[in-house]
Amino acid sequence: MNLIETFQGFVAQVPELVQPLIVALAAAIPFIEGEGAVSIGIIGGIHPVVAAIAAIVGNFVCVAILVLASSGARTAIVNRTRARQAVAAGDAGVASGASGLQDGSVETDRGAVRREKFQRAFERYGVPGVSLLGPLLLPTHFTATMLAAAGVGKARILIWQAVAIIGWTTVVAVLVGSAVYAIR
Repeated sequence: MNLIETFQGFVAQVPELVQPLIVALAAAIPFIEGEGAVSIGIIGGIHPVVAAIAAIVGNFVCVAILVLASSGARTAIVNRTRARQAVAAGDAGVASGASGLQDGSVETDRGAVRREKFQRAFERYGVPGVSLLGPLLLPTHFTATMLAAAGVGKARILIWQAVAIIGWTTVVAVLVGSAVYAIR
């Protein structure tokens, strides 16, 4: 039994008032997101509108938390780097052998490939394009975090991620809802 089947079975077993919470929880998981969660909810017996709203809220809340956290982390790193550079500039005559930031981080080949793919898409399509087309390549969680790490403003990221989450979840809700009701 996989994770999606587990959620579907769980949705069918809990009281109706709790079912949207299960859908929202599923939407917070990368690779399931709003699109998968709305499908879980509809197939589990929740009305498509309720399932879509729960999936949108669950996915967006998780993405918003990630954007705020990664944006804060980026700000802290940039400030720390600037402080080190200011100290290094003041001690330039003393510490002539120290150059650059050496944090010892190593990026894997797979991570480098993903980052390069994201960077190409970001340069070509910008924030709106990466946000709207991102779910085809990467989960919105990763896309939003990488946008924040690139220094894009939090409000801009959240607006475009909201548009993408609402759009993709609505499209999937209409398709799955139509299929389920056509079968019935």
